Amino acid sequence: MFLINKEFRTWSVKYIPSGLAALIGSLYPLSVVMIEMLFLKKRKYKLVTFAGLFLGITGIAIVFYENTSRQNPDGYFFGLAICFIAMLSWSIGTILIARNKYQMNFYYATGWQMLIASFLIYIMAVSTNNSTPLHNIPASTWGCIAYLVIAGSIIAFAAFIYTLKHLPPAIASLYAYVNPIIAILVSSAIFVDEPLTLIVLLGSLVALSGVYIVNMSLKNK
Repeated sequence: MFLINKEFRTWSVKYIPSGLAALIGSLYPLSVVMIEMLFLKKRKYKLVTFAGLFLGITGIAIVFYENTSRQNPDGYFFGLAICFIAMLSWSIGTILIARNKYQMNFYYATGWQMLIASFLIYIMAVSTNNSTPLHNIPASTWGCIAYLVIAGSIIAFAAFIYTLKHLPPAIASLYAYVNPIIAILVSSAIFVDEPLTLIVLLGSLVALSGVYIVNMSLKNK
């Protein structure tokens, strides 16, 4: 889950907008349902679940249409492909964990995932000649890495576990719908000047509405 998802997602933003990558990542609940429908067929789904799937697919199609209607950099469709692979890897990993019910402390397991994946990603970066010597990494990049470690991993992860323990799951899962919108707004308005149009924003809201509906329909079963 960490090796393919994190590496391919990071690689994809070299070719596609970071907001789009965040939106694709948020669709993993939809892919979990579709994989279970197609291959496992052990669960009966409500009509509202299919409505949510339709909305999610429609929303992402709107965003794709808007992005493909303008000039995109070389490798755009390659970036889309590996971003979807990243999302699917997380979905398949989620299904495997749910089906096998591993008896391991959640914090402990996550630590091992991060540690092992970091070495494997380093090996793949070196073997594909995509590594960067430490002395060539600028201070601004080290600052970004430090922010991701402290805010993105330690604080955010601890806050998520805290919300799971003290709030209903439906409320704790709201971060999954807020994150892509923040990513789209912040990337377009502050950091990398990615184009943000009303159609992109509308498509993102439609897709996330579909994800929300699917999640709620499954939790109410």
